[in-house]
Amino acid sequence: MASREADIAEEQAYFDAAAKHRDRRRDDLRRLPSAAAHTGAAAHLRRYADAATKALGAADEAVAFGRIDAESGEIRYVGRHLIRDAHGEVLVVNWHAPAAAGWFEATVDNPAGVRRKRAFTCTGNTIEELTDTILAEIAEAVDAHLLAELTRRRTGTMRDIVATIQAAQFALIRAPRDQVLVIEGGPGTGKSAVALHRVSWLLFQHRTEMSAPDVLVVGPNPTFVRYIGQVLPALGDEGVELCDVGRLAPQVPLGRTEPDAVTRIKGEARMADLLARALDARIGTPDPAERLLVGGRFVTIPGAEVAEALAGARAAALPYSGRRRLLRDRLSALVAARTGVDPGGADSVGNLAERLWPQQTPTGLLRDLLGSTARLQAAAGDAFTPAEVTALHRRGADRLSRETWSPTDLPLLDELTHLIDGPGRRYAHVVVDEAQDLSPMQLRAVARRSATGSLTVVGDLAQSTGSWARDSWDEVLAHLPTRHPARITPLQYGYRVPRQAYATAAPLLEVAAPGVAPLEVVRDGPAETGVHRVGLAELAGRAVTVAREHADAGRFVGVVCPPRQRRPVETALAANGITWSSADRGELGGAVNLISPQEAKGLEFDAVVVVEPVEIVASDERGHRLLYVALTRTTGHLDIVCTGDPVPLAAPTRPRPPVGGGPDPTFTRREVHRLAQHLTGQLRSAAPPEFWAEVLDEVRASLSPGGSVSSGPAAGD
Repeated sequence: MASREADIAEEQAYFDAAAKHRDRRRDDLRRLPSAAAHTGAAAHLRRYADAATKALGAADEAVAFGRIDAESGEIRYVGRHLIRDAHGEVLVVNWHAPAAAGWFEATVDNPAGVRRKRAFTCTGNTIEELTDTILAEIAEAVDAHLLAELTRRRTGTMRDIVATIQAAQFALIRAPRDQVLVIEGGPGTGKSAVALHRVSWLLFQHRTEMSAPDVLVVGPNPTFVRYIGQVLPALGDEGVELCDVGRLAPQVPLGRTEPDAVTRIKGEARMADLLARALDARIGTPDPAERLLVGGRFVTIPGAEVAEALAGARAAALPYSGRRRLLRDRLSALVAARTGVDPGGADSVGNLAERLWPQQTPTGLLRDLLGSTARLQAAAGDAFTPAEVTALHRRGADRLSRETWSPTDLPLLDELTHLIDGPGRRYAHVVVDEAQDLSPMQLRAVARRSATGSLTVVGDLAQSTGSWARDSWDEVLAHLPTRHPARITPLQYGYRVPRQAYATAAPLLEVAAPGVAPLEVVRDGPAETGVHRVGLAELAGRAVTVAREHADAGRFVGVVCPPRQRRPVETALAANGITWSSADRGELGGAVNLISPQEAKGLEFDAVVVVEPVEIVASDERGHRLLYVALTRTTGHLDIVCTGDPVPLAAPTRPRPPVGGGPDPTFTRREVHRLAQHLTGQLRSAAPPEFWAEVLDEVRASLSPGGSVSSGPAAGD
């Protein structure tokens, strides 16, 4: 113990000295603008000083997270930021630098000249603990510092993992920029964190060619984007644009729901051609002769000349609006050739251009297209069946300002924005997370943001669900840039999920994703999976009780709840006086967080309570994958609250009525009891007790021959 205390004291002295040099540099930078000869130079120096100050990291941040002792006797301290002394000597190496590579690359099998790695656990710049890994003596590839880090309490945001990056992860972080790199990994492999650290690495290595605003990170939803939002700033890389895939499109009011079949059609790549044809169809045909009032007199232009100008504009390699401007310029040139006078901004020329090539907006064109069967049929051509055209048709709002859109409209609006206005903001590198679930139209929206073809694609086929659930990365890569080669690299080790929880979830892989190999999990959790079988009426209450017990123990809790159980669980939370965060509102960070299986992807919690797995499986065509996601969100404790099988492996089935009618023999007294429990639970959560008898009377009346539920309250109620 004394030796360890002495080691900590010696290291703390080094940390304190390095912090003083960091503070000195910070003070020098603060004074730098005042030394400028004039205001212009001062502004330049201020920008430099601000950037250099950010590169030093926070004033209360630990100067280092690790130390490398080489076999040669050389010692290097590794941190998030470079620190030098007053003479320019390096005290702490930036983790991006080649000199720090040994911290990440050294393993038992390949020590890379490293004798010892010392990891520091700090509060601010105060060392609380240190962990030594002597590579020649350990028997496992996973060090004690990593295991200790994995047991730290979670919060509502992802932390950087720079202090615990493993060799396989580091190889992906420092992979060459010019490629489409697919990082595939199961739950807890660190794939999202690796992708973000790869951004930091690329920004450092290519700092003369690209800066933080040149990088785009796309996540699946707002909750996930907020969750990862602090990783890059913690690494000193502020200014990277982060957004969910829906925010790539123009911002419009959402709220429209659609059948799954329509969602699927709208996501297909052939919709891009339909939209292009619909836009092209808005271009008109000139009259045999066009008569214009210019400068107080009429000018007649033969229709053939106008048609030639129109054809030239059509053929130009410009977006719709650019070709529209080109047409107007050509019409002005025709008038000038006949009159000898430049018509300038003559209204008649503008009116003709508008009639032949009307101005369009993405929202206006899509609203008019989807609201017209004739326009849909003309744009669909032979690529869509009559039934698909009918499915796409919908009645729009009376005014465009009142139109409500669906999430699947967003990639269509983005496509139209590109067709009408041309390329928008493009980036030197693009990261897309949970890419396995994106539709072809969403992938097109991501692809057009790439200026170089350099992408990092993150996901897990075993967690691919929804309308675009996939079993192969080829289906994703087909819609991404092909300028550079694509490389699919799996991460093998699961660091976050404990063995007990993964052992509960792993049997689902045989049903959910037979081609995906199970993870190699590196650590044990604090407890076995808790299974709580209850009656349906007790389901929500027990789930809330378990969640409260974890929250009272100081754990960050996620309650994964299928749609049918959402309202009962919310009611039970409120009845118990528990404040909770809701992922469907983009919230995450309270002691208790209520999330759907779909929203759970990419998130992690100290404790997870999974409610009614059978309903999770039944809620989606790939329901077993959703349950796999739900069961693998924990870093510690896992509880399942259910009325039946906690891990259902069979596909959900619905009993078929017997041929010729009559009672269904598969509907037993047990099913009667379960249904009664379900209806009781719904009634308790939806209506005050004084109305229960009245509700039951209405139900009896509606079930009687010829009966129906009353249309509304009686007069005077």
